[in-house]
Amino acid sequence: MAMPPSSSSEMTSADLAVQPTTLVELLQWRARDQADVRAFTFLDNGEEEKDHLTYGELDQRARIIAAFLLSLAKTPERAVLLYPPGLEFIAAFFGCLYAGWVAVPAYPPHLVRWPQALPRLRAIRQDAQPLVALTESRFLARASQMLEKAPDLKTLTWRGTDVLEKESANQWRDPGVTGDSVAFLQYTSGSTGSPKGVMVSHANLLHNNRMIKEAFQPTEQSTVVGWLPFYHDMGLIGNVLQPLYLGTPCVLMSPAAFLQRPIRWLQAISRYQAHASGGPNFAYDLCVRKISPEQRSTLDLTSWKVAFNGAEPVRHDTLERFASAFAGCGFRRDAFYPCYGLAEATLFVTGGLHDQPPRLYAAKASALDQNRLVGAGRAKDVRMLVSCGRPSRDGKVAIVDPESLTRTRPNQVGEVWVAGPHVAQGYWKRAEETEKTFRAYMADTKEGPFLRTGDLGVMKDGELYVTGRLKDLIIIDGRNHYPQDIEQTVEKSHPALRAGCCAAFAVDLEGEERLVIMAELDPRHGADRAPDEPARTGKMTQAPEQQDRSVALVIRRAVAESHDLHVYKVVLLAMGSIPKTSSGKIQRHLCKAKFLSGQFQEHRLKAGILKGASLQLRVALTKALASVPKWPQRIV
Repeated sequence: MAMPPSSSSEMTSADLAVQPTTLVELLQWRARDQADVRAFTFLDNGEEEKDHLTYGELDQRARIIAAFLLSLAKTPERAVLLYPPGLEFIAAFFGCLYAGWVAVPAYPPHLVRWPQALPRLRAIRQDAQPLVALTESRFLARASQMLEKAPDLKTLTWRGTDVLEKESANQWRDPGVTGDSVAFLQYTSGSTGSPKGVMVSHANLLHNNRMIKEAFQPTEQSTVVGWLPFYHDMGLIGNVLQPLYLGTPCVLMSPAAFLQRPIRWLQAISRYQAHASGGPNFAYDLCVRKISPEQRSTLDLTSWKVAFNGAEPVRHDTLERFASAFAGCGFRRDAFYPCYGLAEATLFVTGGLHDQPPRLYAAKASALDQNRLVGAGRAKDVRMLVSCGRPSRDGKVAIVDPESLTRTRPNQVGEVWVAGPHVAQGYWKRAEETEKTFRAYMADTKEGPFLRTGDLGVMKDGELYVTGRLKDLIIIDGRNHYPQDIEQTVEKSHPALRAGCCAAFAVDLEGEERLVIMAELDPRHGADRAPDEPARTGKMTQAPEQQDRSVALVIRRAVAESHDLHVYKVVLLAMGSIPKTSSGKIQRHLCKAKFLSGQFQEHRLKAGILKGASLQLRVALTKALASVPKWPQRIV
């Protein structure tokens, strides 16, 4: 059954004088004028309607939770939100806003695999210093084992918000939230050791939602369908706050429901005749691979006007495959909406023109490697770039040389710098990093301040083409991974691996990002022993080839368990092979370049040379081989 449309997706002229300045005012306005209009519907298993919230119900739930929070402290605090997919998260998020508290959305640890999620949760807890952890009562009842193993988390006040007394809604009092008040901390998917919380204000959110509205051009009949997680900025802002801002209904499902059966996403778009829905590039690829022709025949995608694609590199091949596969379902190529954004700019930075196909540019690949945008002359030297559109009318995007801090010449690749009211306030309690990232100025003109994104791109005919990343961030299947996190996992996985001598990076193979691990072997653990010689330490008594497979298997298993990633290649190296800077930092870009160019040679030293040699000689010979032009290695 299709959901009823809202009475209006526009604020009337009479309301312009009192246009909301906070999300609290916005929800109150919706609850007053559209109390009985259904705002959110959640699909159980991505198929059957399980729960729903009207604007009036959401306002009441927010007041109940806010009254509880205000009873805990006289001044605003932080609350970490640990919810399984569902509508209670939305109620808790607005409960924090109604109380003037700062919401801290976080990934809820799986009750079976919680040890893998604990390090990041602990890091967020240490950085944000929340007073309370809000969740559902059913999750809390089963989390006792996790909390026993994490006493630092047990010290938080834990509360299931779904069992709070309804009468407490009457006890709520407006704490005086303003547009400059921080609404929530969006923790970047950076290193688990030091995640950074982006401070996003009410004014940031309202402005960014206006930008998205102008870009997507919804109508009064628009419906949004989404499966992205709420603790991610695209899921929270794009699939929760944007529909609320518009006053249009939203249908939600869990990420797991989509990943298990991608057809559920497109079935929901078809069933509810959604106007806007989207996700990272991998989601479209997954649909092409997993949805059969028989299933496609049941879909009607004619209503889908904005198929946004962001959060990871947008691939031309993906757009072509999806458009071809689902053309028979009524999907139009013009519906594709590649866009660019980041948490530090709230969410949305640039987007294309509505109802027009994405712009493409056939670039000379070898020129891009030299940071120049040149039209391709040969089919074998081409990289098809997809435009991420234009900045909003009051947003600014500059392409800047990251070394000289001056604007690049036309058609020159540089770092993407962003300015505008949508740029967030900075990083929570990190003044130095905030100054460096959010307060950048041009060296020559002193123009600024700008947000330094760390991404590489070029402007062509007023549109942004993102070409790569200055940062070492690895993006696979729509998820961000920091290489140092993966490297730490690898180094701890096996005693034969040298600490601080591992590199993790992604390579583009056949249109997909693949993870490669390079790791140096420690000769003191038998890594370079002769085939008939037992290891000096540990229990490694296999032949060298067996040992290689054993180490590689352990690495693959550790990365899969800790990061949910498949390792495409494991490259085992001799000691001293990983290139580093003079200060000892891993040169991951150089590792990637040499991997792709095949600059390797056999790692294993000849048994006859090493047999009977001392450990000191083994180390000396290994270092000597590391200095030759080709890297000693084994790929497993």
